[in-house]
Amino acid sequence: MIKSIFTNSFGILISRIFGFIRDLLTASILGANIYSDMFFVAFKLPNLFRRIFAEGAFTQSFLPSFSKSKNKSAFTIYILIRFLIIISILTILVTIFDTFFTKLIAMGFSEKIIKEAAPLVAINFYYLIFIFCVTFLATLLQYKNHFATTAFSTALLNISIILSLLISKGAQPKIIVFYMSYAVVIGGILQLFVHIIAIKKLKLDKIFKTGCEALKRKKYNLNKELNYFYSHFFHAIIGNSTAQISAFLDTYLATFLISGNISYLYYANRIFQLPLALFAIAVSVAIFPKIAKYLKNKNFLEATLMIKKSFWILIYLLSISTVGGIILSKEIIWLLFQRGAFSASDTTHTAFILSMYMIGLLPFGLTKIFSLWLYSLNKQKTAAKISSISLGVNIILSLIFIAPLKAGGLALASSLSGFVLFYLTIKEFGKKEFFDIIIDKKIIYLFVILILEIVILYMLKGFIDVYI
Repeated sequence: MIKSIFTNSFGILISRIFGFIRDLLTASILGANIYSDMFFVAFKLPNLFRRIFAEGAFTQSFLPSFSKSKNKSAFTIYILIRFLIIISILTILVTIFDTFFTKLIAMGFSEKIIKEAAPLVAINFYYLIFIFCVTFLATLLQYKNHFATTAFSTALLNISIILSLLISKGAQPKIIVFYMSYAVVIGGILQLFVHIIAIKKLKLDKIFKTGCEALKRKKYNLNKELNYFYSHFFHAIIGNSTAQISAFLDTYLATFLISGNISYLYYANRIFQLPLALFAIAVSVAIFPKIAKYLKNKNFLEATLMIKKSFWILIYLLSISTVGGIILSKEIIWLLFQRGAFSASDTTHTAFILSMYMIGLLPFGLTKIFSLWLYSLNKQKTAAKISSISLGVNIILSLIFIAPLKAGGLALASSLSGFVLFYLTIKEFGKKEFFDIIIDKKIIYLFVILILEIVILYMLKGFIDVYI
């Protein structure tokens, strides 16, 4: 388990380092204005689908279905073809009706800005085709307990965008965002390429050849297996998408605020996503196959022990990240982004939003591991209901907070909805079982560490503030 977690975390760390270089260059070259807003809106829709797919929904539905399937090859190729057809049709529709879809996701933009942003939305959407294929192949690699390729490959997307920024530096902002959009698609192609290589090395490519032959002969009846997969998949999408839809909702509502707010939300959310991905997502991806196997074999004791170990790993890492992120929010933004076109005023606005996001790090992160229990027991429908309630709370709070707190209110609403999500997940997991996990002497060490961290960070903050 530790090896898998380390592989995922290290791969994500490398990717995020390149991601921060990407964001640093974007902030320096584009700043926080209408053009950066246009690009982030254009990239938001395919990125939303990527996160929903890659961070659990597809994997948590496909892996159990694939494991149970008596006709794995035929089942695999059928799912791949069906999804590719649907995504390709959707991509063509977005290309043809790009203005309509842009207006749909950025209703607060003026007609002129929508027309300028529409081509960017169409270009970025092609990334979805490639990233679905990447997710599909990554799930097969995960079945073979191979995590490295997927963990490290995201860096290719960031490298592609970095190169586009360096090449287009000095050009008009309108030209730069086109370079970045094409780089997104190229990054998706590169990610797919390395996954194909990994599939061949592990000799999983035989599945596709055998599957095509089986479908041609129409030898197998897959209706039962497909119905099982689809019923779990659609519920898993809802169950896994709360944080992603919340971020998408933030961007949508921010289009009604003055220009720059979308960019503030993006930069703040990128920093919030770092510990979430580096720790919570890395841990949940690594332990899910084992949790699923334990519960499938009715080995509840081993499954609970694994959840407990993961909980204490996360509670330490996420608590430290939360405290650090809130206390040093301004210093973090200043260090990473305040240069070039990114002003001191931009730093202040982004830092406030970051501190609001960081409030929700613990509940969102811990929910990742406890929700695995539900998915492993095929309770996708229950997880979907929980996420729907949390999302509903988020929408209501967003509408309440946006007037007094602007973009910061949207981030706060997202964080508070995370607590609702966590509470309802624990309620389903079992309150008694949860308290059995947290009643441990380790909690004393946690409080001591956090107190020491707060003292050290405030001393550091005072030192840094002298120079800001």
